[in-house]
Amino acid sequence: MSSRVVALGGGHGLAASLAALRRVTDDLTGIVTVADNGGSSGRLREEFGILPPGDLRMALAALCRDDDWGRTWAGILQHRFSGEGPLGNHALGNLLLAATWDRLGDTVRGLALVGELLGAQGRVLPMASVPLTIEADVRSRTSPYPVERVRGQAQVASTPGEVLGVRLEPADPPACPESVAAIDSADWVVVGPGSWFTSVMPNLLVPSLREALVRTSARRILVLNLVDQPGETEGLTPSAHLDVLVEHAPDLRLDVIVADRRSVAGDSALQHVARRVGARLVCADVASRERPDQHDPELLAQVFTKVFSEA
Repeated sequence: MSSRVVALGGGHGLAASLAALRRVTDDLTGIVTVADNGGSSGRLREEFGILPPGDLRMALAALCRDDDWGRTWAGILQHRFSGEGPLGNHALGNLLLAATWDRLGDTVRGLALVGELLGAQGRVLPMASVPLTIEADVRSRTSPYPVERVRGQAQVASTPGEVLGVRLEPADPPACPESVAAIDSADWVVVGPGSWFTSVMPNLLVPSLREALVRTSARRILVLNLVDQPGETEGLTPSAHLDVLVEHAPDLRLDVIVADRRSVAGDSALQHVARRVGARLVCADVASRERPDQHDPELLAQVFTKVFSEA
């Protein structure tokens, strides 16, 4: 029987994890952050008061099969309209999700319906039941001015300053009940990779979701990023990424930390920090040869297979 696996995050990082994990298990759930306020997602969120659909769309596309049907629908889902008109820069998948939510009045049912249409190899759930706003404390890298507050996922992700910490608004949002139940019943929970402060940390800031992550009997895997990101995590070493996670969720223990061999070479503190959170460090080649700043789903799947089999 396949392990029950839950992966948390958002954007390209979660998509890479899901694309890898669907090769490994037949029981897969992606739990997606819902704080995006930029681009097509931000426009739909503001106009209709819905969850931002962009990261949910990307997760569904990552779960599409590697056959003609899956590749075709993944491409359609990700298609963006051009031009300066009202549809300009909207992703078709965002509009499809908005339409199903409007017609069904149920976010989870709408995601399941679109997943069924795509033949998705897993299901996608939102992290929270309401749209969230990320607020960060940011310190300038160049001026003597004190720490300032930056609001909005898009603004935090692109800030030129040093992000010291993030929080959510509302501070105690309702988690999606199905997401909490999925974590409670999982065999494995995978966190990361992804934009550290705007895609990974938010999962730890929804109280009932974090409580589920702490109490679950599932083994917990953290996948580290390959590179730091301009602005959001500029200059952060792999071990410093892990320190940030500990600061935001000091009660969370990990079992395995997956890191790219080349990305962590020279970070002598990583092994120590990994032991501090109770984790075994697994280093392997998981970066794409064509895009070394992105994980290769096939290589990552091989690591997941090995980790699962050794448990």
